[in-house]
Amino acid sequence: MLMVRAIAEDIIAREGGFVDDPDDPGGATNFGVTIHTMRRLGLDLNEDGDVDARDVRLLGRDQAIEIFLEHYYRRPKIARLPEALQPSVFDMYVNAGAQAVQILQRLLRDMGLEIAVDGVIGPQTARAAETAFQAAPNHLVDAYGIARRNFYYSLADRRPASRKYARRRDGGKGGWIRRAEEFISAKYHLSAADHHKRIASWG
Repeated sequence: MLMVRAIAEDIIAREGGFVDDPDDPGGATNFGVTIHTMRRLGLDLNEDGDVDARDVRLLGRDQAIEIFLEHYYRRPKIARLPEALQPSVFDMYVNAGAQAVQILQRLLRDMGLEIAVDGVIGPQTARAAETAFQAAPNHLVDAYGIARRNFYYSLADRRPASRKYARRRDGGKGGWIRRAEEFISAKYHLSAADHHKRIASWG
């Protein structure tokens, strides 16, 4: 049985504590919960009439887990997907919202399944994901993880300020790439040489 709370706890461990990076469009973040999410949910934790970085700092680990379970797992209906695929999609939903589902939908379309790319896990996407999983049970999770990795690289291609998340200062794989590869079989991890080749155009 899939232990969804354990997945949420793993996400917390990846995300870490409070960060307020000016290059991150998500703004102030704590345990992976952004200030935008807290404003949307009305989490004025210090009860001063607005939701700002001080409220983000006050967010507790258990509160973050409950936010992830309700708003990034249950409401997006990730449970409709094949169980093996859920951890990676859940993790990506925390990181990128509905784009996590769009990545999956594009992958399913590439596999020849006619579905809309709308970022919503409805009956159509659930059926397509199950069909794909039954056809390639040993490959779909890797394929999704690789698609995540490609998304991160492409995002950094377009937005130079985000490259530090895909490339360390020493040129090695940044947090985004390592995060995607946690859900990819080791045989499909990029070598250091392949990674450097992929980012060569960044200068």
